[in-house]
Amino acid sequence: DQQLRHDMEAKFLDIQRDYDKLRFVSKSIQKDSEQKQKDITMLFQSLEKLQKEKADQKDMMAAMDMKVDKAALDSKVNHSQFEENMEELDERMKELQSQISGQEQHWNKMQQQFSDAMEDKLDRLELKTFRKHLEESWNRNLEELENRLLRENAAGYKKQLPVPFSCLSCDRMLSVQVPGQ
Repeated sequence: DQQLRHDMEAKFLDIQRDYDKLRFVSKSIQKDSEQKQKDITMLFQSLEKLQKEKADQKDMMAAMDMKVDKAALDSKVNHSQFEENMEELDERMKELQSQISGQEQHWNKMQQQFSDAMEDKLDRLELKTFRKHLEESWNRNLEELENRLLRENAAGYKKQLPVPFSCLSCDRMLSVQVPGQ
């Protein structure tokens, strides 16, 4: 029983150390995730700003079509260059969206690895056996304590006295008849 308890305590300490390590790693992953979330928020804000500017350009183009001669406009703005720039902007936006989804997948993967590591560290059968052993020990100690308290609370109890009595003052051996014998 002592060896089993010692082994279980050692395993429990190992599990606790591993849990502390995993908690530290989890905190660093969480900080990293928070930083990446801030970056993602900034990217979305930039995206919204660019979309607003793009919408303004569409409105501007519609207004120009109504007010300005198209030939004069074509001489000032190269239409093909504008289309190329817009295509590059769309590609960049798609890349950003793929990076964002990649970060989410990475975060989900790390969470799954963390939960798998926790499951591996906590062998539930060993913990159940250890818990059962502790409960049995606890119940046994409680019963012993209750029995002891019941015996001590009795009106009187029989206690074996040491047979060779000695005098308190001179330490000489006495032979005294014990009552009830």
